[in-house]
Amino acid sequence: MKQIKVFDTTLRDGEQSPGCSMNLMEKIEMAKQLDRLGVDVIEAGFAIASPMDFKSVQTIAANVTNCKVASLARCTKVDIDAAWEAVKNAKYPRIHVFLATSDIHMEYKLRMTREEVLASISENVAYAKSFCEDIEFSAEDASRSEWSFLARAYTAAIAAGATVINVPDTVGYSTPQEMANLITYLRENVEGIGNVDISVHCHDDLGLAVANTLACIAAGATQVECTVNGIGERAGNASLEEIVMALKTRQDFYQADTNINTKQIYRSSKLLSNITGVPVAPSKSIVGANAFAHESGIHQHGVIANAQTYEIMKSTDVGIPQNTMVLGKHSGKHALRDRLESMGFEVTPEQMEEIFVRFKKLADRKKTITSSDLEALVLNRRRVDNATYDFVSHVVTTGMGVPNTACIKLSRDGEDIQDVAIGTGPLDAAFQVINRLSGMDVTLTNFSLNAVTDGEDAIGEATVKLSCNGKSVTGRGLSTDIIESSIRAYVNGINKLLGGH
Repeated sequence: MKQIKVFDTTLRDGEQSPGCSMNLMEKIEMAKQLDRLGVDVIEAGFAIASPMDFKSVQTIAANVTNCKVASLARCTKVDIDAAWEAVKNAKYPRIHVFLATSDIHMEYKLRMTREEVLASISENVAYAKSFCEDIEFSAEDASRSEWSFLARAYTAAIAAGATVINVPDTVGYSTPQEMANLITYLRENVEGIGNVDISVHCHDDLGLAVANTLACIAAGATQVECTVNGIGERAGNASLEEIVMALKTRQDFYQADTNINTKQIYRSSKLLSNITGVPVAPSKSIVGANAFAHESGIHQHGVIANAQTYEIMKSTDVGIPQNTMVLGKHSGKHALRDRLESMGFEVTPEQMEEIFVRFKKLADRKKTITSSDLEALVLNRRRVDNATYDFVSHVVTTGMGVPNTACIKLSRDGEDIQDVAIGTGPLDAAFQVINRLSGMDVTLTNFSLNAVTDGEDAIGEATVKLSCNGKSVTGRGLSTDIIESSIRAYVNGINKLLGGH
């Protein structure tokens, strides 16, 4: 059974996905969850990209205890210097250097000859090696590169000190058989390849990222680069959960395994979705709401008789709770804590106090609290630190033929402030009031509302994307009252714009 290393790039390539940017505190929270998940390497970011990227890589490097932390760098000394400064305090630092090797990239983007590219690889990998023992080299657009030249590029990287060579299908162009053939060719034609890890980084433009990755594993790759929920540039990256569970479920075929704690997969997926405000499709493999759901009578009968008739995995293997939580307004903290622990959540006493208060308020509105309700309470417990405004109350009037009005009361520095506005609808009126109270010219660029639990008294999660003075943030709010959840989301976003974390 060969061991496959998991290189997670959720915080770097994944964050480049439109709408998936995260602030520093959210990145740290996600990095700690990836550490619990058991990934081998976290690519924390692209240190040279911006001061915030540098700070986030540096902070993650200082907070992660078990896995390696990598920073991406182009083949330039200034990039490598920044990468090293950002990861040097990690327990296990890695510098990830890349340079394109396809003819189209060399001609139109790099404007470099093949010999210039080879020289740059040798010089800059060696320079990175002077700082750090663990060096990964990626040949960008490898799948569209001329194979013999690609082999020369990897040979040069290994000779200069690379410990990992990465073979990216950067634009998701390749097919499983082509990727497998390329890995086989490189194993036979790259000098020193037997002494390094062979990594693959596949994109999903043709929907083949996971299939291409698995084909490479079968051909001899020893590291996979992927993201939680498959987020990433354009159509996304290979999905971590799909690769891991394919290897686990079909060990008879692949004869390979990972160090991933699969029971943390669902929690990682939900945390990322909650942070970014990007929902997981119900039909998404492994972590979608319907992944372990059965509606057909024939399927239901088969599952009742023997779950393996229609389930090739157990939902508990990926951390999805099966049982409905029977909790109500008469339940106490002990019952609530026991259920949260059985669902895999670790909360401090202080967090428990906050969750319990919100639980009691919800229980007054709902007769029965389900596991989905509890999951929503825990994942949405975070408020903005150093918040300028707290939501106190609201009254809205709406209907056909009458003015849509909203009266909102907020608290600022312990003092209640309120105002009234008329809008085209109740939310437009409410958001106008908040803008007026905050004195800010805020633009609402996106709004969505999702039921995160079931039933007519379901919890509604509102997500808003706000922009002001060139800064964009995501705000979230949760309530069984969709007007309230929308107002809470807007106030959450206003606080983020004002500098809260």
